[in-house]
Amino acid sequence: MTSELTPQEAARGALRAGLPLADGRHEEVAATANHIHSVISTLRELDFGETPPASSFRAGEKDADATL
Repeated sequence: MTSELTPQEAARGALRAGLPLADGRHEEVAATANHIHSVISTLRELDFGETPPASSFRAGEKDADATL
């Protein structure tokens, strides 16, 4: 498990990306990044088994094998 992003790390990362943060925004950006990371971590743990990729979905087409 990785440690959470600190406000200082968020500021450095934003600066490296060319997106300098205004003073006082470091904590909010770090908190948001940490939340996104926790959601993605949860999604990575899911077992989708035989679920086809989203690119195979065709809106409006009926699936003859679907059950209700």
